[in-house]
Amino acid sequence: MLDLRLRSTKERLLAPVAARCPSSLSAAAVSFVSLACCVGAGVAAWRGAVILSVILWLAGRVLDGLDGSIARANGSASDFGGYVDLLFDTIGYAAVPLGIAFGVDQPGTWQVIAVLLGSFYVNSVSWLMLSALLEKRGERAGGEQTSVTMPIGLIEGTETLVLFSIALTLPQHADVTFAVMAGGVAIGVLQRAIAARRLLRND
Repeated sequence: MLDLRLRSTKERLLAPVAARCPSSLSAAAVSFVSLACCVGAGVAAWRGAVILSVILWLAGRVLDGLDGSIARANGSASDFGGYVDLLFDTIGYAAVPLGIAFGVDQPGTWQVIAVLLGSFYVNSVSWLMLSALLEKRGERAGGEQTSVTMPIGLIEGTETLVLFSIALTLPQHADVTFAVMAGGVAIGVLQRAIAARRLLRND
């Protein structure tokens, strides 16, 4: 919901950092480190290292924003880079709740996280298919810097960053956080379905 509004702010903050990075530092390397941090956050949550899990998660998200800024700064931005970035994001979004589930290891938490991951599955189809069809029609939202157009939804990257941070900080209450998140994702799927009905009408 907030990603498009905050994207210019994020770029304004990270572009100077990217400009000061050594030319030998590739965006791909930063993407790999971002992935390692997010997966590490899941492992730390599993092992009960709460503070470490939060630090790794936040570091991973900062690096996830920085890789694109580095790519734009050195002129290496590419469709493949965007593909890898989204793939790595998806892996991280699975690793964190699974790590919390293994750490808490309570039936209720496992059930809620199963629902959450199921909502992610449906959500991925809802926005990726709509994105592909909009790209096919040559339609993009204004102000986007992403490799493909990203139809808005209630739960996007910014909201995921906040909710996962809360869940990692309070793993004993993660079932509540993730239940709220799954509900928000479901609303986002409905939003995109309504948008698809409007945007994909034949002329």
